[in-house]
Amino acid sequence: MIFPGSGLYAITQTDGKSNEQVIEAVHSALKGGASVIQYRDKVPSDALYLAKELLVLCRHHQTPLIINDDADFALQIGADGVHIGKDDVGIAAARKVLGSKAIIGLSCYDNIDTALQAQANGVNYVAFGRFFPSSSKPLAAPAQIETLQQARKQINIPIVAIGGILPENGRQLLNAGADILAVIGGVFDHAPEQSSQAYLKLFNS
Repeated sequence: MIFPGSGLYAITQTDGKSNEQVIEAVHSALKGGASVIQYRDKVPSDALYLAKELLVLCRHHQTPLIINDDADFALQIGADGVHIGKDDVGIAAARKVLGSKAIIGLSCYDNIDTALQAQANGVNYVAFGRFFPSSSKPLAAPAQIETLQQARKQINIPIVAIGGILPENGRQLLNAGADILAVIGGVFDHAPEQSSQAYLKLFNS
């Protein structure tokens, strides 16, 4: 599976939700046009079951499933790749686990140098953020719009923006240089299918 060059990157919202509710919500987001799904669950109760069910949905919609943090788990279920942060296994270690065809993305926060090094080390995409206040990551350090503008000039792999992104503010991030908008609450706080469609309009306007 190839990581898309643009679109909506929907990250699962699992807090206080049953597996069935998460599965139903992800299915709705996929029907609404999400281009990537990331399974993120900081307190999993039955991660193996849920991840496999999400993989079935993503395969049906020909959409990559990315696992947050855990390359070994991504390999175990046959996911398309892993997203790693500063405290997770390194890029080389993740590539060794998952192989040359896997998708590997890295959180670069507000740091262009981190993104450039990651690009040189063979990641498939880099992510910057948070750009706006976020209920999912309220303590995350803020990122600047200027970072996207700099990245656009120096990065030639997909650039993902994350953090408090809504249909009302996403356009300025795309204009600044983001290719992909990564969203949790903006998709899953409401009707995921309709919410996903609202984001997709930003890419077509």
